[in-house]
Amino acid sequence: MKHLVQKQLAQSIATMQATLADLHIADTIVTIAELTANAMQAGRKLLVAGNGGSAADAQHLVAEFVVRLTANRPALRAIALTTDSSILTAIGNDFGFDQLFERQIEALGQPGDLFLGISTSGNSKNIINALHQARKMDITTIGFTGNGGGQMRDLCDHNVIIPSSTTMNIQECHLALEHIFCMTVECFYFGPSFNAKP
Repeated sequence: MKHLVQKQLAQSIATMQATLADLHIADTIVTIAELTANAMQAGRKLLVAGNGGSAADAQHLVAEFVVRLTANRPALRAIALTTDSSILTAIGNDFGFDQLFERQIEALGQPGDLFLGISTSGNSKNIINALHQARKMDITTIGFTGNGGGQMRDLCDHNVIIPSSTTMNIQECHLALEHIFCMTVECFYFGPSFNAKP
């Protein structure tokens, strides 16, 4: 069993190293962070949704924006579309679970907002439908995926695609990059020295 632990840790580290080596990922994080900071400064917001385990990622990321990441600062405008049980169950019952996030974007989204969809496979139907709705409404679309990007790749203005097809390793990299994304937004919003350590 000890061998299993070491093997899985090595696989996680290897996926992180492959993500680190993909310079396009770092460039994309910087690009979307600047876009997000600019949108928030203009009174717009970040909408986030994920399917399955990635739903927890969506909520976690939004908590970092609304509350704090590493230092106290004003709240940043972000909404997780995975949290309202009444809305989720009503949409699921009345329209179908494939429309869970599409319907909320229709209600809450505005031109100039950003929508971040998280799906390890890149093929979650509820995220794909949400991306279609966001594009109709002139909302910038961002995808955090793995598995080559799946169907989401062509629907996103900006893609962060983890170089793996193993769900848990994709999720581990997503979480690390979500924290870095929030931190980079803070730097653009509050100034580059905001997260500087002495």
